[in-house]
Amino acid sequence: MKKVLNFLLLSSLALCAKELNIGVIMPLSGATAAYGQSALEGIKLANSMKNKLNNGDEIKLVIVDTKGDKLESANAANRLISKDKALGLIGEMVTANTLQAISVAENKKVPLIAPAATADKLLNNKHYASRVCFMDSFQGSALASYAYTKLNYKNAVIVSDQSTDYSLGLSKAFEKEFQAKGGKVLAKLRVSSKEKDFKALIAQIQNLKPDFVYLPLYYSEASLFVRQAAATGLKVPFASADGVADETFIQLAGEASEGHLFTDSFDSANPPTQASKNFIKLYESKHSSKEVPNFTAMGADAYLVMFEAMQQCVPNLTSECINEKIHSTSNFEGVSGVISIDKSGNAKRSLVLKEIKDQKQIYKDLINP
Repeated sequence: MKKVLNFLLLSSLALCAKELNIGVIMPLSGATAAYGQSALEGIKLANSMKNKLNNGDEIKLVIVDTKGDKLESANAANRLISKDKALGLIGEMVTANTLQAISVAENKKVPLIAPAATADKLLNNKHYASRVCFMDSFQGSALASYAYTKLNYKNAVIVSDQSTDYSLGLSKAFEKEFQAKGGKVLAKLRVSSKEKDFKALIAQIQNLKPDFVYLPLYYSEASLFVRQAAATGLKVPFASADGVADETFIQLAGEASEGHLFTDSFDSANPPTQASKNFIKLYESKHSSKEVPNFTAMGADAYLVMFEAMQQCVPNLTSECINEKIHSTSNFEGVSGVISIDKSGNAKRSLVLKEIKDQKQIYKDLINP
């Protein structure tokens, strides 16, 4: 009799099960496509691991390419909420575009999780947005402290992109902490996105003779900068943030990437949780490689945090409930590490320091908040 009742219960759940949409807003083409494609891979794999709630409802991904454009990001959020009835959103990758999607999510009262938008002010006065990544103030200051105390670099030149909040925020955080430790910033040089010729700035750096250069740029400009620096014979250590974490940086920079330091969120050779190990196994079965990219792990975590929040809201599956559960995430064991999200939507998590050796990203150290 019990077996019959269980069968009837399962049959009832199957009949009542619904298909629920999560909207994915990603730059799958354009200048930042490598970030979006990597994160989407993580989201899809995480969805293949967990896509059914306890009540039988199935989670479907609805994906929109923003082309790396601000307006497209806002349009994508509008479409996913209004047309596709998405209960939650994941995206975008860069801060400026994420802000556009957040503005729509706030207006529509639908939760959004950013996998990699790190600007400190991103979530100021926001109620429906959160992130699984650290903030720029943490990665900028952490690298500054490490450079001064562990690497014994006493002076530096900062090269920042004046057209991106990401780069400016990192530069500010780095400068503040480096000087607080006793370091000296010899110069603050500015570039602009899509700029191609950095030879004049590189000549200035050669004359200044710094211990190292902090280069918080996205991979396209950073790779070009270090290639030109190598071509002119500049032999100074470079360090960046997670904007160069994608393998595309190494492909574009080639041998000029050798020795490059950068801050990151995840290292697949040092899986921090059981979820990491499970995900790496799945990734390896698809790609014949255990080297899970950082943004793939971050995309997976954005999805898994959203899924767990939805699970906790069964049978009250509303955007309001999902948003509340996201903002009360505590010690969640994700793919990239243990994540807690506070009421403001900001994540508390560790940071990984890596160095590029022989065209590979090599784990160097772990920095806790």
